[in-house]
Amino acid sequence: MSEKVLMKGNDAISEAAIRAGCEAYFGYPITPQNEIPAYMARNMLDKGRIFIQAESEIAAIIMVYGAACAGVRAMTSSSSCGISLKQEGISYAAGADVPLVLVNVNRGGPGLGNISPAQSDYFQSTRGGGHGDYKCIVLAPKSVQEAADLTYLAFDLADKYRMPVIIHADGMIGQMIEGCVLPPEKKISKYDWSVGGLAERAGKKPVHITSIELVPELLEVKNKERFKRYEKIKTAEIRYEESNCAGADLVMAAFGTCARVCLGAKTLAEKEGIKLGIFRPITLWPFPYEALGKAMADKPVLSVEMSEGQLIEDVKLSAYYSNSKSNIHLLGRSGGMIPTEEEVFTKVKEILKK
Repeated sequence: MSEKVLMKGNDAISEAAIRAGCEAYFGYPITPQNEIPAYMARNMLDKGRIFIQAESEIAAIIMVYGAACAGVRAMTSSSSCGISLKQEGISYAAGADVPLVLVNVNRGGPGLGNISPAQSDYFQSTRGGGHGDYKCIVLAPKSVQEAADLTYLAFDLADKYRMPVIIHADGMIGQMIEGCVLPPEKKISKYDWSVGGLAERAGKKPVHITSIELVPELLEVKNKERFKRYEKIKTAEIRYEESNCAGADLVMAAFGTCARVCLGAKTLAEKEGIKLGIFRPITLWPFPYEALGKAMADKPVLSVEMSEGQLIEDVKLSAYYSNSKSNIHLLGRSGGMIPTEEEVFTKVKEILKK
């Protein structure tokens, strides 16, 4: 078994990306994800891999797009407003069926906001974010260990489905330091379908990768084929964690740091004889609607999030799809504020009238 090391979340993400075979990283500084480009700058070049601090976030995402088209595993990272600037390039990658990994260490917003942790990029990550019809697989870690594990997984998922994959971490996950067992290093061959890939080396017609299709009927066909792939992802790649929901008086829905806060609230509740369940989506897209609907049954549900009510929209859809009669409530903090265990427990007692 690999040795457990003490690492900051951002460093764990970076090292996991390197071990997953990331050959090219392009980024631009912004807090609270600055440790990622710093780590990649220190370690990528020593391994003969590519690190470039781009002149802007826009340049960085287009460089990632180009590197992925050339056949290597590529990644970028940023925080919130920096991710907004990358949206056009993400849409290009989705439209051209190009795999890439994007890390978003969320900060308070909207606008420049502040550098404190937030989860208010949920809609941006799960609803596409850029222009056109497309989706990204979105993975939300709750610990440094998961930050490493899900980053490692992200490259495989991006390759498997030829699409962008987002690591949706909040600033707390990026900055906290915990024990972490790092994954093994893997060697990845160039993509066969890439520009300069096997087809071109065999003397066949050069590969042309693009998102543009000027014939409306053909573009619609490409979009519909892509959404058929998305349906397969919904069947095969949903991930979640459920704790004590079956016998609970109330179910809390949360991800990332908020799921850790809910665990503390659950402990407080147990001291007063109140049974709380926790449902944590790990894939924010595809969202585990069916599993959450089953977990909530007809119990009251509290969506705990660091936003003014974004996760709760998918909680409500889970109830709709499962015909649940649950009363759904929100405890949302924003602007970089993190809910406390006591605050969550107080809200629980208010809902249960205890």
